[in-house]
Amino acid sequence: MTAMTLPADVELDARGLNCPLPILRTKKALNTMTSGQLLRVFATDPGAVRDFQAFSRQTGHELLASDRAGDEFHFVMRKK
Repeated sequence: MTAMTLPADVELDARGLNCPLPILRTKKALNTMTSGQLLRVFATDPGAVRDFQAFSRQTGHELLASDRAGDEFHFVMRKK
């Protein structure tokens, strides 16, 4: 499944934000969610791909999908 076809419990719009803001907003959103819920993030920062991979490894929140559509990046994470 792609980041846009996976069902998400919460969506976060981080478009137009540069590093580290997309990750900081993601962390804040995940803190409000319960274990197992899915978060979809929309971002435009090209560095976000690396950042989300590293964030997933460091925090244990699972990065289920990472896609690109034009200048936009879509991520889906499962809260641990």
